[in-house]
Amino acid sequence: MSQRSAPHSHTDEHPIDDGKSAFGKLAVLMVTAFIDMLGLLMILPLLPFYAKTLGAGGAVVGLLVSSFSVAQLLSAPVWGRFSDKYGRRPALMVGLGASAVAYVVFAYADSLWLLFLSRIVQGAGGGTVSVIQAYVADATRPEDRAKSLGWLSAATNAGVALGPVIGSWVQLWSKNTPGLVAAGLCVVNMIFASKYLTEIRKPGGDGTKAKPKGSREAVMRVVSHPSEPASRLILIYALAIGAFQGTTAILALFLADRFGVTEATIGYFFMYIGVLSVVVRALMLGRLVDKVGEPQLSRIGLLLLASGLVGLSFAPNLSLLALAVGMLPLGTAFTFPCVTAMLSRIVSSAERGLYMGVQQTFGGVTRVAFPVILGVAFDTFGKQSPFWISASVVLATLLMGRDLELYAPRVTPAKP
Repeated sequence: MSQRSAPHSHTDEHPIDDGKSAFGKLAVLMVTAFIDMLGLLMILPLLPFYAKTLGAGGAVVGLLVSSFSVAQLLSAPVWGRFSDKYGRRPALMVGLGASAVAYVVFAYADSLWLLFLSRIVQGAGGGTVSVIQAYVADATRPEDRAKSLGWLSAATNAGVALGPVIGSWVQLWSKNTPGLVAAGLCVVNMIFASKYLTEIRKPGGDGTKAKPKGSREAVMRVVSHPSEPASRLILIYALAIGAFQGTTAILALFLADRFGVTEATIGYFFMYIGVLSVVVRALMLGRLVDKVGEPQLSRIGLLLLASGLVGLSFAPNLSLLALAVGMLPLGTAFTFPCVTAMLSRIVSSAERGLYMGVQQTFGGVTRVAFPVILGVAFDTFGKQSPFWISASVVLATLLMGRDLELYAPRVTPAKP
């Protein structure tokens, strides 16, 4: 498939469900994504403490955190390709099963190598994020995809907000409890998904005679042909999410230095970001996509994200800090669902899962690299430098999306 072959979006080879049926599938996917993220965030804040009791220092803890992202970025295109060939539902079920096994290993880990094993297996199972995104794209009309992906990410953000609280609570019962509860949630999730989530994509029935790419070929295509529309969308997503995640990683250090924020108060900043993200994605995103279109809204999102990063570095008081920090969830909410929705339209449905996985792979690389790069900049070039670097990277991605209306034109919402 040549991504530059025609300046318009591909038509979907599979029938789109009616609005009521599509909403039902989306609701099931939102519950599935919420429970999955709830289990993940129950475990993640406890990981450094578990590792410390086993003799790990800061470097080993960093490797433990990164091992998840590395496994996820390697597995994502494989899961996507698997789902293109055999269906979204089987891939999702296998991924949830892998996560359940990883949580049980975490619950009883009595050595560092077992902690690493749990993180790697968990990351490999977490590669199914791209499968869920492809599922949403399959089940919804093109004009509804950005809004639906926004609702999906709102559900995951709700899991991010609640997971650490529940994890802190259940760990009071015993050291094993958080891992076992997370594993139990995965099993419940599998039962729920197997009962209510139906397969919309007919495995192997993509309606095209062209042989779909393999995972490695698709990844290399992005590197060797960066000017193609799908490649540009993947790079926009990867660079912007890397810049955002990288600054989030050092945000606590900056706020502690500038405003005296402590461990007891940093949670309020992340809660503020999380609540805004859920509200914007659930209530505002769909209306704005209908009004201005995905390409234009993604550019507005990038500008807001860059402005928030710069404003945060200069904020002289808490009021202006709140304003600058508030631009970050607005920017990410307008950018990432729109970019993913456009990618789902530019590539054919025969390769949708694959390219969703490739997007997660490149995003995983930047999520691993940017925290390290910006952490070095924080120590070497000054405490404001990470935000300036990230803002510059985000602004540079605007050039990549300059003509996306040609390939992902605005879709007029269907009248009821």
